[in-house]
Amino acid sequence: MAVYGIDLGTTYSCVARIDDVGRTDRAAQSRRADTTPSVVSFESADSVVVGQSAKDAAVLDPENVVQLIKRDMGDVVPRTFQGTSYTPEEISARILRKLADDARVSGGAEVHDVVITVPAYFGLAERDATRKAGEIAGLRVLDVVAEPIAAALDYGEDGEDGEDGEDGEDDERERAILVYDLGGGTFDTTVLTLRGPRLTVLCTDGAKELGGSDFDDRIVTHLVERFRERFPDAGDPLSDPQSETQLCKDAEDAKKALSFRGRYTVRVMHRGLVEPVELTRGNLRELTGDLLDRAVDITRRAVELAAERGVSHFDEVLLVGGATKMPAVAAPLRDQFGFEPRLHNPDLAVARGAAIYALDRAAYIVSTGELRADQAPVVPETGIAHRSYGITTVASRGYGIKVTDTGTGREYVTHLVHANDVLPASVTDDFATLRVHQRSVLIEVMEQAGAVESDELAHNTVVAGGTLKIPPGKPAGWPFQCVFTLDTSGLLTVVATEKETGERIEITVQIGGLSPQDVDDARVALSRQRFT
Repeated sequence: MAVYGIDLGTTYSCVARIDDVGRTDRAAQSRRADTTPSVVSFESADSVVVGQSAKDAAVLDPENVVQLIKRDMGDVVPRTFQGTSYTPEEISARILRKLADDARVSGGAEVHDVVITVPAYFGLAERDATRKAGEIAGLRVLDVVAEPIAAALDYGEDGEDGEDGEDGEDDERERAILVYDLGGGTFDTTVLTLRGPRLTVLCTDGAKELGGSDFDDRIVTHLVERFRERFPDAGDPLSDPQSETQLCKDAEDAKKALSFRGRYTVRVMHRGLVEPVELTRGNLRELTGDLLDRAVDITRRAVELAAERGVSHFDEVLLVGGATKMPAVAAPLRDQFGFEPRLHNPDLAVARGAAIYALDRAAYIVSTGELRADQAPVVPETGIAHRSYGITTVASRGYGIKVTDTGTGREYVTHLVHANDVLPASVTDDFATLRVHQRSVLIEVMEQAGAVESDELAHNTVVAGGTLKIPPGKPAGWPFQCVFTLDTSGLLTVVATEKETGERIEITVQIGGLSPQDVDDARVALSRQRFT
């Protein structure tokens, strides 16, 4: 049984597998394109369209089309189409189902075992939602893996094919790599080292809402401003869903065209009026300069932390993600850091790397469907030996508990696991009660929400909680202990213990959202719909 890697992107998605001769290959997708638009059109209660046809339908029927759903992953924000409410997980599941169906048609075998990629900066809720989306789609999700790690695995496989020397003599040389991953909706910058089959992540940083779609939004705003200057009494094109959708399509086309052309003209149409607006690369840089600056600032944080951890020179700076095709992306990396970045399979690297990782995770699938990690990874149908990677990664966010300052009464967060701590991580800390005769302590587990760790409650999110019992008659300041354990897959376990009695609670962080029964029900509902 084959295993597949899926890059579930904000604007475009892709699926790849290991072919019959051991090479990583993109599975054929709808319309024979390299990628599939991450767009879902709900034609009716029992008919769903995914991909380019859904994107085309957005111009005529925008109310029943959903885009950029990846930005809602981890949030409870259902949307209603054709009288039915869908969670972000359920909508994403339809994209995954379409990718799996296309891969089955091209490969001739059912798609079952997959690894799905997520931005490195995704937290527990987003990762959990991604996994559940795969389950709703009827897939067995072997793991979720960070997109920069997947891109680096693809780079490592390419390196074996002669990039480091004809005989692979430099294969064991440690290479320091910076992956600059700017996709349709998210941004990550990750520093890692690669020595043969050993991949070690040193640090990662990023933003959940920074990507090519934000560049599109700036272009749309500019087009609308120019139209309203020419026709001040014509109203706002963005007030009409069809005009807005057409503008978004035109803006994306303009952005792509300016990657290889110096000029491009968009015809803005609204209420029978037309205004041609010429855009240049200089216009695009001016409109989006703050977005590029933000990405550079995030990269600088990662570069500085990497230097603290012993890496100040990079053998490769890899540009990954469709938005990195814009010339304006590479320019500030050269100007401000002196890097010589290069495009590395910008649309396909993440899916290809996920397929490599999927093969490692699957190891060997026996007839019962159980995984046997003690078996050497092989290409399942052919028995071709395949390189196995050892991966060391880091925490994407900080995790701690809410505490109270006994002197001032201020509530704040003490982080036990910090962003970029090496995983697995296990941290123990001692705490104490606040009041005389206090009989219980509410343990509120907090996850860092902002880009930079902060002890302010507003900059953190409650992800779990539990109540620890305290023996009667104890004074204020009675001690108890918390142990935070975060494993390599992102599963957080918190154990709180009262030492005298041994009373303890164990909190395995279960993100609020879809329950197992909800997932089962959603899977059944999806199976009743027709996909095109």
